[in-house]
Order: sequence, then C-alpha cells, then structure tokens
Amino acid sequence: MDVNSNPLLTVLLCASAYLAGSVLFAVVVCRYWRLPDPRALGSGNPGATNVYRVGGWQPAALTLALDAFKGWLPVWLAQLADLSILVQAIVALCAVTGHMIPAFFRFKGGKGVATALGAGLALAPLTTLIMAAIWLVIMWRWRISALASLVAIISGPVISALLEPETLPLFGLLALLIVVRHRNNLIRLAQGRETGL
Repeated sequence: MDVNSNPLLTVLLCASAYLAGSVLFAVVVCRYWRLPDPRALGSGNPGATNVYRVGGWQPAALTLALDAFKGWLPVWLAQLADLSILVQAIVALCAVTGHMIPAFFRFKGGKGVATALGAGLALAPLTTLIMAAIWLVIMWRWRISALASLVAIISGPVISALLEPETLPLFGLLALLIVVRHRNNLIRLAQGRETGL
C-alpha cells in the first residue's frame, strides 16, 4: 500500500504522530516528580539528558522510554495498517518534528534524539541498534551527550545505506534535522565549552 492508496489514513497517522511527538515528556515527568522545569535549568533542553541533570537517572530513564515510545507507536501503527516504507518514514518524521516543534508547548521543543530512536527501532531496528551502540561508546568515552548524539545520528545514513537502504532517505533527513537542532552544541564543541553530564 502506498501513500496514494489510502490518503486519509496516511493524513490521520501523520497528524497523530505529530501530536504524539508534541507531548514533551521531560516536562510531564518533572512535574510528576515535582522537579524543576528542565527547560529552565541545565541545558534548557526538554530531553532525557537534561532531566538526568535535574533529577537523576529514574526520571531520565522514564523520559527516555516515553519519548522513544511516542516515536515508535505511530510507525508501528503504520506498519500494522500495511502502509509502505515511504509512509512509515513520513510518519516517523512527523513524530520527530512534533518533538522539535510541539503544538502543546508554543512550538519550542527538544532535539528529537529519543523520539528518532523509537521511530528508528520500529522502522529500521538493525540500523538503529548500531547507532545506539555508537552513542553508548562515545558517551562512555567522553561523557558528552551532544557529541554522542551527533556522531550516532551522522552515522545513521551510512549504516542504513549498507544494511537497510530503503530507509536511507529517512536517516538522511533525521540527520539533517537533528544536526540543525544541535547547532549551538556544535559551536560549544568547537570552542571546547560543551559540558558533559
């Protein structure tokens, strides 16, 4: 089934993916834990790494799981509906875009790494697991989340081209989006000012 064979379902899934992505679980989890708003402390990014800085590993792990889930679920639903890889990739991008430009938080969101992780696990699990392994190695060595995220996401198009080439356009676009969202981190990395955990 392609994008033209069921356009209504495609639009519904894309809209649902964007709205799901628009839920910033870093903010929700911190409110539940009665922690400060992660957008006001640390790096100011509503993501799992900053939640770790604000409240420790438990709320950070929950944030990571929920942000990944909101990327995984819409893609899984698209697969369940037997929609094409193209549609699944578009749905994945809508979820990540929702996290970056959330409708529920004045269009000021996060960097989309965890949401991309969840979407990638649904659509291209082998590529995504290798990227996650790269993230872990870089994080273990240098303890800088932005560096680990950038290296992992930039490796995505290369890995997908070798192992799951039908998903190369998705990983190429994700890499572009996430690198742009990390532009301030790139400047700080170049200046040697980027902080670790």
